[in-house]
Amino acid sequence: MLDQSLCNEPLLAVRDAERRFGDLIVFRAVTFTVPSGRCCAIVGANGAGKSTLLRCIIGSDRLDSGRITVDGIDADETSARFRKTVAAVCGEIATFAQLTAHEHLQLVATAHGVPAAHEIATRTLASVGLSDAADQLPVTLSSGQRRRLALASAFVRPRRLLVLDEPEQHLDPAGRRWLAAAIEAEKRSGTAVVLVSHDPDIVTAVADDTVDGDTWR
Repeated sequence: MLDQSLCNEPLLAVRDAERRFGDLIVFRAVTFTVPSGRCCAIVGANGAGKSTLLRCIIGSDRLDSGRITVDGIDADETSARFRKTVAAVCGEIATFAQLTAHEHLQLVATAHGVPAAHEIATRTLASVGLSDAADQLPVTLSSGQRRRLALASAFVRPRRLLVLDEPEQHLDPAGRRWLAAAIEAEKRSGTAVVLVSHDPDIVTAVADDTVDGDTWR
């Protein structure tokens, strides 16, 4: 059970964030926080800058002004401490052609210093419903299975913040119900979650707060 006192302090803080590409303002004056154990859904039309903001949150892109911190650390994917705090699924994941789904998860877990990587990979594959595909190469998986493997790649990592960009893509109705349950489990464990989603049912099911990307310009 999550200590509710943890929810008083923001795990993620976005303050007056602005990103531009030349004269094009992608977003500006974006401010919100996400405490531990809560989920914030970023909604809005395509082209609002939602995915760009997520890349800034995970440290793979930079702001032109403002600040983003995760557990008090400035967003910077080159920081080892930051990488131990944030796990993300943004787009397709990179996999080695010769590694099975299980081996891929073992590699991810090992790279992030997770002990008992084999057992963690086995348990995580089961949790995302891919036990039967453990020995398959990712290229042979269906689009829905690859989405589940991408999510599993985040679930085998240490994390206090989980960042998801349209995680419902390629999932059937049963898969979307599983996704909502998985996010709720993350929240119960104390993980802060921020996601971009176009699925109102997912947003209603898991989001404690919403941010409207259509207001950013």
